[in-house]
Amino acid sequence: MGTNWIEKAQRLGDGSIGGAMDHPSIPGRVVWHTTESGAGDDAFRSVSAHLISVSAEPHLLYDPTTDRLGQFGPLNASARALRNDGSTRTNRVGKVCIQIEVLGRAGKPFTATWKPGPNYRAMMAAIRSWKIPDTFPAGRIATSGADATNRPRTIWMSKGGHYGHANIPGNDHWDPGNIDKSALFEAAPVGSPGAGGGSTPSKPVVDLSNVVAAARRDPGLPQGGKTHKADVLVVEKALVAEGLLPAQWADGSFGSRTVEAYASLQRRYGFSGADANGIPGQTTLKRLGKEHGFTVKA
Repeated sequence: MGTNWIEKAQRLGDGSIGGAMDHPSIPGRVVWHTTESGAGDDAFRSVSAHLISVSAEPHLLYDPTTDRLGQFGPLNASARALRNDGSTRTNRVGKVCIQIEVLGRAGKPFTATWKPGPNYRAMMAAIRSWKIPDTFPAGRIATSGADATNRPRTIWMSKGGHYGHANIPGNDHWDPGNIDKSALFEAAPVGSPGAGGGSTPSKPVVDLSNVVAAARRDPGLPQGGKTHKADVLVVEKALVAEGLLPAQWADGSFGSRTVEAYASLQRRYGFSGADANGIPGQTTLKRLGKEHGFTVKA
């Protein structure tokens, strides 16, 4: 059983926000929102009062500038911050669906200026107590309102992990913006005081030299040739989650379609020309690993 009430969090409202989960057999998940407001104590008070008044409470309200944390209701109950997806009550998908409203604006990613402290680590400990992995299974988060299109229903209905509001089917918001996803986990390292996760399974290890060799060799082999299947498959699954590789091509072969997908990832990360040729490099592979739960052996 995971944590329902975070000891360090300020209680907000009457503690009653939602009901039982509709899909408790589906792994737990977290949804990150931004309030599209300022930060600080005045904003914390006004935003929390507004969310209660319009019955749109999340589970948690977090101020990234002061490390202030509030909690509206138990983590094992549904919250009210998501729209339904047709007949699917989105707030009730998963063993838990922990929703966090961060004081800030999607247009100014809060991870660029935040000051996470002990309350943030306590929040992450509570999240990890529900065995929610440090990954973003839906891949990238939208960088603008026009970009808010990555909302895969099949992933949402099956994969545990962290999501942005921009990833949720049936919703049209693009928050929390282009935050540094890996920074969310780096600010509360597993095993650090208050961060929880002491029993988190070890992450897969991908050998950079193996995937480079596969990217250079597999495209020239007969269809489906697999030079280093185990390493490549981990990378391909991350590319699928990023929306860059169709799932049927995640087969352990670093063929031409995977090379094309990795080149797209490199361009997404700001590389161009010869640096976006689809051959993995240490910088891009480590960043991909931070966001999708694997480590890189250089």
